[in-house]
Amino acid sequence: MSSIKRLLIANRGEIAARVIRSAHAMGIETVAVYSDADADSPHVRMATRAVCIGAPPATASYLNIAAIVQAAQRAGADAIHPGYGFLSENAAFAQACVDAGLTFVGPSAHAIRVMGDKAEAKVFMREAGLPCIPGYDGEAQDAGALAEAAARIGYPVIVKATAGGGGRGMRVVEDAGGFQRALESARSEALAAFGSERMIVERVVREPRHIEIQVLVDRYGNGVHFGERDCSVQRRHQKVIEEAPAPGLPVETRERMGSAAVAAAIALGYEGVGTFEFLLDASGEFYFMEMNTRLQVEHPVTECIAGIDLVEWQLRVAMGDALDFGQQDVRLAGHAIEVRLCAEDERNGFLPQSGSIELWAPPDDIRVEHAVRSGFVVSPYYDSMFAKLIGAGKTREDARRSLVKALRDTVVLGIRTNRQALIRCLEHPAFIAGGVTTAFLIEHKDDVLVPQDESPWLALAVAAAALSPGTRTSGWRGSAVYLADDAGGAYHLHVAPSGERGLCDLQ
Repeated sequence: MSSIKRLLIANRGEIAARVIRSAHAMGIETVAVYSDADADSPHVRMATRAVCIGAPPATASYLNIAAIVQAAQRAGADAIHPGYGFLSENAAFAQACVDAGLTFVGPSAHAIRVMGDKAEAKVFMREAGLPCIPGYDGEAQDAGALAEAAARIGYPVIVKATAGGGGRGMRVVEDAGGFQRALESARSEALAAFGSERMIVERVVREPRHIEIQVLVDRYGNGVHFGERDCSVQRRHQKVIEEAPAPGLPVETRERMGSAAVAAAIALGYEGVGTFEFLLDASGEFYFMEMNTRLQVEHPVTECIAGIDLVEWQLRVAMGDALDFGQQDVRLAGHAIEVRLCAEDERNGFLPQSGSIELWAPPDDIRVEHAVRSGFVVSPYYDSMFAKLIGAGKTREDARRSLVKALRDTVVLGIRTNRQALIRCLEHPAFIAGGVTTAFLIEHKDDVLVPQDESPWLALAVAAAALSPGTRTSGWRGSAVYLADDAGGAYHLHVAPSGERGLCDLQ
């Protein structure tokens, strides 16, 4: 058993802040890394110490294995936590940490490599007894062989990059006539994003639910799961809203999914926190899709209903601790829903935005994961998500209502976000009913994704940006800040004494 005294977090933003909090609670010193663009980021200030690792482009900093390992050595760190994204599922990075004498807080390089290749992962999971989507994952990769496989499987099919993720390198093909073009497009995208154009072909599961199982396994072969998350609300294969437990999922299905996932993880020799992603069809059958060998973005909803700190257990398992509880001890209670708050322009196809957040004031009565402050600059170099809001309650409706209220109370000015679209999602009758499929945002696009007139907010953003820094960033909660609508429909910023109707009430 080895202890971790100083932990380097090879990431940025809200996940770096999240890991830092748990590490500090365990008495572990932390080392933040940052690019030149993130020098003033809150996660840098939170850590015990910080090291610059390069220029803003991720390839020069957060994807630079040598720079990160060297930073850990210079800072005297004895372990590295990868967070999610960037190098978190990079087998070469995990191995480089081990080779440098550093503890990698995650599974072995072997487990990452096997699960990181969709073809190899499917072969392993079939042998482990998990049901997989019918398809082709063979060695022959010429266009003719893949087209023949698609014909055998039966259209519609989906072509996927074996090294892909995040919705990239995949295309749905409705018929043979569109196969060649879709294949070329997917291969081109995969090569640019992942450095490999190897593909698999799978049968399309129409309008499934996206259900995932959270597992935790130690190095001694003990494993548990913490139930499921429903991640069916997606746009362009990217998750938008996640919740736990999945509305209406039969207990028997949950138990089958969970036990199968834990058994497969143990067979793999997996260590740490991991997530099995499944597609659930209309008949109730589920199919293995992929395994994420890292902490998920949506892990907080599981923490809320399971009463567990998953980051703490990542660190404990990495230090050699054995699980001190079994599946029979896992108790799930209540409901939690998470939304991803992104810097996106919903009036322009949700195009990612960059720029300064002039005023940031999230509510203090709900869990908010972020590393943002007023004056923080959202960089064009990284993902557009800058915060997550998690609503929790005894029932799903309690969680939903608290989250809607929190989104309405959230103040973010100076940059466009998807906040209003998230509210429309949560208030849509189909979402309220529960059990939506991955087609939810396609079927209800006009209700959810088409923006409403928010000219008051645009005016307020301009006005807030014009305020002096002192007025904008301090003491504002002592006053009511809102827009006055004159007879001509123009909006004017108004700062009034405490007690009047304020910004958080204006929608």
